[in-house]
Amino acid sequence: MRLKSAAGTIALLGILIGCQFVNAQGLLKRSFLLDSIQPESGLASNSITDVVVTDLAIWLGTGRGLSRTVDNGLLFESYGQEQGLGKGSISAIAVRDDIIWVATGFDSLTILGSQQTGGGLAYSLDQGGTWIYIPQPGTTPVTNITFDISLREDEVWITSFGGGLRKSNDLGLSWDIVTPDSFLFDPGARLNHRAFSTINVDGTLWVGTAGGINRSTDGGDTWTNFRHDSTRASSTISGNFVVAIANQQGDGKSTIWAGTRPTTIETGDTTEFSGISFSHDQGFTWQTTLRGETVHNFAFDDSVVYAAADRGLFKSNDSGETWFLFPSMENETRTLRVLNNKVFAAGVTENHDLWAGTGNGLARTSNNGATWEIFQVFVPAGRDGEPRTYAYPNPFSPNVHNQLNGSGYVRFQYNTINDTQVTLKIYNFAMEHVVTVVENAARAAQNDFYETWNGRDGRGEQVHNGVYFYRLELDGDGDYWGKLIILN
Repeated sequence: MRLKSAAGTIALLGILIGCQFVNAQGLLKRSFLLDSIQPESGLASNSITDVVVTDLAIWLGTGRGLSRTVDNGLLFESYGQEQGLGKGSISAIAVRDDIIWVATGFDSLTILGSQQTGGGLAYSLDQGGTWIYIPQPGTTPVTNITFDISLREDEVWITSFGGGLRKSNDLGLSWDIVTPDSFLFDPGARLNHRAFSTINVDGTLWVGTAGGINRSTDGGDTWTNFRHDSTRASSTISGNFVVAIANQQGDGKSTIWAGTRPTTIETGDTTEFSGISFSHDQGFTWQTTLRGETVHNFAFDDSVVYAAADRGLFKSNDSGETWFLFPSMENETRTLRVLNNKVFAAGVTENHDLWAGTGNGLARTSNNGATWEIFQVFVPAGRDGEPRTYAYPNPFSPNVHNQLNGSGYVRFQYNTINDTQVTLKIYNFAMEHVVTVVENAARAAQNDFYETWNGRDGRGEQVHNGVYFYRLELDGDGDYWGKLIILN
């Protein structure tokens, strides 16, 4: 989603960069301006959790840093800790003109087990040329991960789960906790203080929490809360856990869309459900759609709505009355596939190209999903000391890895030297033939390819755990062997 430019302009470039200071809460903080380090070439990761389309670039939040393309996917470049970002994967992005804010997060091991941890924030005022890093606001980064960022005039707003809703007027040098109600900050006791999503729409703030949707028209001084009400289910949000909020401008109206989930475990209210909640009248009345679907994000193309969800990418041409679910994404030659149903983010360019971020790569279509271009990261086979073929993931669990339409998949990566016919066969530890994955498939010269297997034998039955061997036959080149461990 592209954030609209606000009237104010952030103009605090010279404030205490690289210097220690004490903020309003008396906590010692430090921000860092690192020497400019060129971004790495290529897409950072196959896990794409955010897609932000602007006039200048497409920004991508990934599992290993921030990526962008300025030429519609011909080339990608990526930013990580070396370029000034925080530790971990990208958990939030906000872009306005030349200003980019990102947040990162990672899992840390505590006495309570694995906990989501905030890796801090970073911002750039020159389209990624230089970055300034800010440690995660709050007394501890544990259970304090920033899930969303919005920019309003000279303000930066962040939603950080246990860290709550926070605002900065000085580029992150100091932060104020803002509760979207009249109560003192207590995220342990008050679900509405556990903040997850936020947007700014022409000066109006919208904040999604575990206690509903909150709206402020006066910069956070006062708030209106919209939450699930079982007594009037026809005009209330589906659930109070609000993981995504977006604004659609189309057909001469403004619509607020939200990905809403139940808080039944916390509240005991069994009438809440997962789905989409939307309002055409600034939240006074709500409608719900896609009941039962877990929705992560939204994208818009004028009046068209896209919803990124666990079951895939949905599209509606009639304001949510009906939805179309895109089939599995693969390229025109069927040699590249997104081996995952989940779509985490989407974006639409001015020329109506649709981009989809998944857990197994990035996809783009210019013809409404008839064909897709797939962008995936891999280690090239047959170069820089790598073998001519390898399997990944290895060990492979058909019940866990690359889940697509009820099956898991392993990839067999290889490269070609000449135009060839490819045959791939699987054998068990006793060297008995299990299945032929592909036979005499035409593949072009001087290219990287992969074949996929769902862990089933020739009868369609799941193979047992153990060690398996595979033989890749490249006509006119040779036969190449590899080993794969199946572990469910």
